Amino acid sequence: MRAFEAEVDSLRVAHGIPGLSIAIVRDGRVVLARGFGFADVEARVRATEHTPYPIASVTKPVSAVVAMRLVERGVLDLDRPMSTYANWAEFCTEARDEGPPIFFRDYDCSPNVTLRHVLSMRMNGTAGERFYYNPISYSWASRPMMQVTGRAFSDLTAEEVFAPAGMTESARTHRNLPLRADLAAAIAPPYHVDSAGAFVRSPPLEAQGDGAAGGVISTVADLAKFDIALDEGRLISDASKTEMWRPGRSSAGAVLPYGIGWYVEEVDGRRAVWHTGWWEQAYSALYLKLPDERLTLILLANSEGLWWNKPLDAARVDGSPFAASFLRHFPRR
Repeated sequence: MRAFEAEVDSLRVAHGIPGLSIAIVRDGRVVLARGFGFADVEARVRATEHTPYPIASVTKPVSAVVAMRLVERGVLDLDRPMSTYANWAEFCTEARDEGPPIFFRDYDCSPNVTLRHVLSMRMNGTAGERFYYNPISYSWASRPMMQVTGRAFSDLTAEEVFAPAGMTESARTHRNLPLRADLAAAIAPPYHVDSAGAFVRSPPLEAQGDGAAGGVISTVADLAKFDIALDEGRLISDASKTEMWRPGRSSAGAVLPYGIGWYVEEVDGRRAVWHTGWWEQAYSALYLKLPDERLTLILLANSEGLWWNKPLDAARVDGSPFAASFLRHFPRR
């Protein structure tokens, strides 16, 4: 553990991260929880396991659990056509015609598209046939959940995940929902590295809507609670976890590297489910879970230094030097 901690701190410095928080969960208990560096560089406030950060796209696994809880209660049907939900047709047409081409030039708006396609990132090209990471599309997945429950998605996340997992240091925030005062006072401000190699405070984040792709503020201590609650069956059943972590398949049988809200792959024979979070020049995150080994790594940073240049149509978590270090220091037992 000491060797891994030392390597993590060395990687933090090398990748331009002022403050980094880490938690490791093994066999249902937290075996490491701490911070490295400064959450607030100017005020010299050190990062800890209780430092809140925007977790960016690590929100997607949390949102997937909300969806699976609603499925278990018979409220939500993942295979219901998206065309049956209000405003979908307008969103889809506008996104395909006017959205960023990198995400929408081949977006599928046909009637056979389902919520499962959206949550499993299989919307580009012919729906269901290939994986293509599309965060804007995934964000819209909150709409069906709100429509079938009559609840705001932020309320659903609090009720369906934060409360049963005991996550007291977590909240959602968006343009119509100010961040809870205690978290707003403690949140790590974002930084980027200038041309001289110095840490510079980044501008405030752009306000977003109540979507499923992002919007959660949390700590590594709280995400460890989420991880343990997931393993203990306090959030969803084993059957739902199996479905959530099952990689998609094309009609020809090709295995795709994404389940429902999680990347899914084998790394040197080890089953890994994971997600990254990235806010350019501001924040980054990594949540790596080895479910068969009951082993999890959670990292949150106040710069983009955890991010690596992974393609939008593939997955390889050991492209992250932090993940590669973790897998090396914690071999299969």
